[in-house]
Amino acid sequence: MKQLCAAAMSLAVLAGLCGAVEPPKPFGPVPSERQLAWHEMELYGFLHFGPNTFAGREWGYGDDKPDIFQPTAFDADQIVKAVKDGGLKGLILTAKHHDGYCLWPSKFTEHSVKNSPWKDGKGDVVKEISEACKRHGIKFGVYVSPWDRNHAGYGQAAYVEYYKNTITELLSNYGPVFEMWFDGACGGDGWYGGQKGQRGVDYNTYYDWKGIREIIRKLQPQCSIWCAQYQEGSKIVYADCRWGGSEGGDVGDPCWSALDSSKPKENWSQGDRGGDVWCPAEGDVSIRPGWFYHAEEDHSVKTPEQLMNIYFSCIGRGGNLILNIPPDQRGLIHDNDVKALKGFHALMEQTFGTDLAKPAKVTAANVRGNDQTYAPQNLTDGKRETYWATDDEVLTPEVVLEFDKPVTFNVVRLREYLPLGQRVDDWALDVWENGAWKEFAKGSAIGNCRLVRSTQMITADKVRLRITKAAACSALSEFALFAEPVKLALPTIRRDMTGLVTLSTEVGSADIRYTVDGSEPTLGSAAYVQPFPLEKSGTVKARTVSVKDGAMSEVATAPFDLAKAKWKVVAVSNDASGMNGGGAIDDNPSTLWQTHPTDGELPPPQEVVVDMGEEVEVRGFTYLPRQDNCFHGMTDQYRFYLGADGKTWGEPAAQGEFGNLRANPIKQTVNLPVVMKARYFKFVGTHCLERNHIVVAELGMIGR
Repeated sequence: MKQLCAAAMSLAVLAGLCGAVEPPKPFGPVPSERQLAWHEMELYGFLHFGPNTFAGREWGYGDDKPDIFQPTAFDADQIVKAVKDGGLKGLILTAKHHDGYCLWPSKFTEHSVKNSPWKDGKGDVVKEISEACKRHGIKFGVYVSPWDRNHAGYGQAAYVEYYKNTITELLSNYGPVFEMWFDGACGGDGWYGGQKGQRGVDYNTYYDWKGIREIIRKLQPQCSIWCAQYQEGSKIVYADCRWGGSEGGDVGDPCWSALDSSKPKENWSQGDRGGDVWCPAEGDVSIRPGWFYHAEEDHSVKTPEQLMNIYFSCIGRGGNLILNIPPDQRGLIHDNDVKALKGFHALMEQTFGTDLAKPAKVTAANVRGNDQTYAPQNLTDGKRETYWATDDEVLTPEVVLEFDKPVTFNVVRLREYLPLGQRVDDWALDVWENGAWKEFAKGSAIGNCRLVRSTQMITADKVRLRITKAAACSALSEFALFAEPVKLALPTIRRDMTGLVTLSTEVGSADIRYTVDGSEPTLGSAAYVQPFPLEKSGTVKARTVSVKDGAMSEVATAPFDLAKAKWKVVAVSNDASGMNGGGAIDDNPSTLWQTHPTDGELPPPQEVVVDMGEEVEVRGFTYLPRQDNCFHGMTDQYRFYLGADGKTWGEPAAQGEFGNLRANPIKQTVNLPVVMKARYFKFVGTHCLERNHIVVAELGMIGR
């Protein structure tokens, strides 16, 4: 990206010396050299690893002993190679998560790997991962959670000083760091200094982000800083990049790279058109449902096609994508994740390996000053430092790709020349068909990368880009065409309350092959003919198969809890929905058990008791939080009981916290330490994220 900055400067200098046409003036905020380098990364990895990996949690309380961290076969090269083989250009390690455990032997705390039996206390995960990144030619970054549920001084000035010291250690001893991630989780329950309690802080003021950013700029000037904003007078001082708005990996559409520093941020995903600070979006997502490794999610790894969809909805809208790949308890990336990453990379190579626009004749109605420095041919030369530009007064230009023979494509990629800012508001794409132009796509914003994906293959000998609205004259560096391989769609897997499983596909000339034993279906697997029973817990896997050529789709996977045909609610403390607690066990996520009547709130604890109709062997339970993008009453702490008569319970079979629900409200799985027999269960919601009532979308039971 230094080339982009240098190119912009040299064009201006040469124009002045030679009397040549001056380049366009930058519009609005523009990226720094550091941010340009960040934009070019586009796709990189996240590595969530630590005590949670061994405790089966997403958010640790900070009460785990340092010796819980004991990977049996840690191999940094295997981890980094898996990331690189997935086509990712960097890797950010969670050096410290909310539990406060440091994956390096920090001299400022005892809560670290130096007090783990792993490598006799001589281990250093940060060092091994950073060195492996260097060996494999990808960039290294670190995540250091500002929240620390273990440190005795959290909430006081002493912790902020400690936090700065740990950041200084990381940035001084492990080589170049391309990005530093901080997370927005902040304050709450913890095991602070060995005492259970609550500590509340203000994210924007407590941590001294200004001072922390000064440390980073001094020690690692090329390191991009994620979030860490603070208030200065009437302005919000944003860092280098921002959250994309969800943990699904997508960013807004349109997605503007600017933010308005004069007002609090309300729309992280889309940014602010007309904002005064360049602070582009980063989408974050895990390859699994959770962020840390959990064995029960081994069959829920995202497929290459699912990862490709995320790629289009993030990088394809101008954001960067950080993909989490968590190591398992061995300290290795699981085979299922490795396979998905390789398939994802292969799909990217198949899609973007050949730019079909390269041989095109490129013409434009306007070229800036008729100077070939800004010729439309720059759009297909494969160089991001050259660009097509128009005269200042030409705000709605057109450019045409014309071919000697028709080309077939289904993906278009557009890029703006970022050193001059984000200039285009609206655009449209057309193909020449039956002697006239026909529009096939339109949208808003281009930025670093805009991918347009057609549901059908398009064949044409002329393709046109129209800029239909712009804040300044165009400066575009790429107009490319690609052919994404067309693959069979995944089959759909459904099960009703009686346990009857139905498989379906939209492809009329296709069959479905399936398994229920955890193995991947092949052409020799059972052919789906009619719905089949699956009353117990289990995992159904299925593939769409082409009758013509034997081609197969990727694998669709659906894990199921025990079927609920015999279940009924026998007691509920309160229910304002009118369903007597039934909304929690009807297999319908849109119906809720909730304790929020129209005339007030019924606060936690609240409980529901369920008769499963017969004694079953139970190894865990599941909880689905409400799925309507509302956090009122969303239950994040619980007690869970098992019993024989629905009245006598004893000690809880499980109790704890559902972590990270606000950002990632997915189905939660709680495994019991031993298999237990029971006919009844009681779920008690003891705390909620917002307001003062309890809401549950669905409860399930995992059988043996």
